[in-house]
Amino acid sequence: MDDRHTAVLNRLDRAITTARPGSRPLTDTDRAALTPLLISPDRVRTWLENHLSETPGRVRVTGTLERRLVLLERPDTRWVAADLSGSNHAARQWPAWTGSHLRLHTPGSWLSYAELTETAVHRLTRPDVHLMALYHPEFFPLPRFPLGISDVARAARSTLMGTVTLSDMQLGVTLEDLLKQLTTGAPDIVGISATFGQHDLMLQLLDAAFALPAPPLVVAGGSLTARNERLLLERYPALLVARGGGEATIEGVLAHWHGDIPREEIPGIGYTGAARGGGIAVGRRRTAKPVARDTASDILPELDLLPVTFAHHGVAQLETSRGCTNTCSFCPRGHKGLWAGAAPGKLPWILDELGKVFDRHPDVSRTLYLVDEEIIGGDGDAVSRVLELARTLHEAGFTWESSCRIDQTVRVDQDEAWHVERARMWRTLVDLGLRRMLFGVESGVDSILTRFNKETTAEQNALAIRTLSALDVPTRYTYITFDPLMSLDELKATHAFQGRTDLLLRPQPGLDPGDIVRGVRDEEWVAAHTTGRPLHTGISYMLVSMECLIGAAYTRQATAEGLTGQPEPLMGRVACRYRDWRIGVASGWAQRWVDRHFALDYTFKSLEKVLDGPPRHAVRQARVVLKDAAYDVLGDVIDAIEQVDVERPQHERALSARMEAALQARAGLLRDRMAVTAAEVGRHLSGEHAATLAREHGRWASATRWKLINAGESCA
Repeated sequence: MDDRHTAVLNRLDRAITTARPGSRPLTDTDRAALTPLLISPDRVRTWLENHLSETPGRVRVTGTLERRLVLLERPDTRWVAADLSGSNHAARQWPAWTGSHLRLHTPGSWLSYAELTETAVHRLTRPDVHLMALYHPEFFPLPRFPLGISDVARAARSTLMGTVTLSDMQLGVTLEDLLKQLTTGAPDIVGISATFGQHDLMLQLLDAAFALPAPPLVVAGGSLTARNERLLLERYPALLVARGGGEATIEGVLAHWHGDIPREEIPGIGYTGAARGGGIAVGRRRTAKPVARDTASDILPELDLLPVTFAHHGVAQLETSRGCTNTCSFCPRGHKGLWAGAAPGKLPWILDELGKVFDRHPDVSRTLYLVDEEIIGGDGDAVSRVLELARTLHEAGFTWESSCRIDQTVRVDQDEAWHVERARMWRTLVDLGLRRMLFGVESGVDSILTRFNKETTAEQNALAIRTLSALDVPTRYTYITFDPLMSLDELKATHAFQGRTDLLLRPQPGLDPGDIVRGVRDEEWVAAHTTGRPLHTGISYMLVSMECLIGAAYTRQATAEGLTGQPEPLMGRVACRYRDWRIGVASGWAQRWVDRHFALDYTFKSLEKVLDGPPRHAVRQARVVLKDAAYDVLGDVIDAIEQVDVERPQHERALSARMEAALQARAGLLRDRMAVTAAEVGRHLSGEHAATLAREHGRWASATRWKLINAGESCA
């Protein structure tokens, strides 16, 4: 047991003996049982109630992970309040409601006698909040730590009101289990987090919740929900839709449940109102006042579900900033162009807690996946901040991965000194545990980049890719291959860029960063140092098609050209035809190719995240096999397009059949090659990892049909 947990348990022991003098002190067995429970206040409370069952008095456990608060009622009706962190009570930011309902005798200590009104006792356990995250396991075989609902749980617990139960369908909880929670558990508040592809699951939960005789207060959030707000509120007039990160919203929802604030003052929600006065009530959507909370001040999670995530062979996720520095046209999010980063000095305590869970799962790679959209940011101290962040992670014993824009490496408006500083930054980040960085390249064609409002150029992307590879920065690149407004020339240029062999260079560990910055701009130097590998081997997911997401500027461009149709709530998008119908056919077959191989590719990707050394390398090479095949498919569909005149849409069925035949042939070749590849990877795996790959490879090899995972569906 580590020193911090020993100190926490010592304080808990003292609180117990102070509140219940005749109770048994904690034994070594008790301490061993309590240690893994400390991340969950409800489990600590249950343990204490059982431990103290022979003495009268109530138990309350509340507060956030690093400032857990235990309140034990004494036989004389006074209470004992213990801050398990050891910080004195006066240092806590007490919620306003406690002012007239909770009085501490010695606020300058971590342990104090206290007087609680019955209102306080009630508020400490009500409302009963259930946070639910949805999931389709048939598409995503391995889980991620549910950061969204865990962040919201922390915000809820910071209010010292109610209890929070977290459930995630990634982690063995079924839809039937969630429905049972609704119908028999009678929660006061239900929060549902849904992302793309989960609209069907959310509707089943919402139907069940609002069919109850006394429905709970229901809040729906997540990236999908914000896109479908109008549709959801029309169907469920009593629903609240969270439009932002969710922390400020849940704090307001709890206050509203207790009658402290009206619904109109809950931050960041969309809801349905009604006209007042006589006559007919007219429903109208409202968006409450914007969130005033500092989104970067506290964006850390509770860790209730981390152990079970590891037990299901999942990975740990964390967030150190929110927002993005750009306004890409395909992104509909409200925080476009806005970025805020948390100070790295706020992280050591959560890294320590994460480390304790990792210690109990030594088979899991000690890697944190920082899900920041843009981890570096655009502030003047961007370089120093990210270096301090990396150093903090490194000193805590973690490697890490994250995402940022490509213009954090090369910018057309900066001089050589700026680029040399960035090159040094990247080398230092690798030295400090950067395991891989994802860059949203999205295209290597200038006209497409302009349409996407990426504010980058093809040459800029090329120079950045060269620079990063020469610096030996492990990278992943995202790339949108098809978009409805593209021309055939743009598609052919896309194919050519993805096939370039002058971008991925051999690492130059002994070369000065300044020489690399100059070298990547010298074609002779590039030719002498290229790996010869095509760019597509470094693209994370091949054959991606643009989604016309509800509310995005790109979608408005497509609508202006008469290309969009009905909303498709499952994916938060609208149906969209392609300006060149032949490219639309190609996109459809490319998506079928992606979907047929998605579960296997996702399995490889997930295994790569939890492995280290030779096993991880073997898995990465297996993904390259899939990428090679996808690139061949792109060439096949372009060849097929060029055989059909764009002015002859009556040939669509024939073109589709030609593409299907080409994909069928490629699938046969891939099946043979993957049999050898999967067997080779399997030799590097053992236990559940080997079983997972064998299961998913067997399922993939037996597939014969071309089905779309998220087929377009109308809201009608």
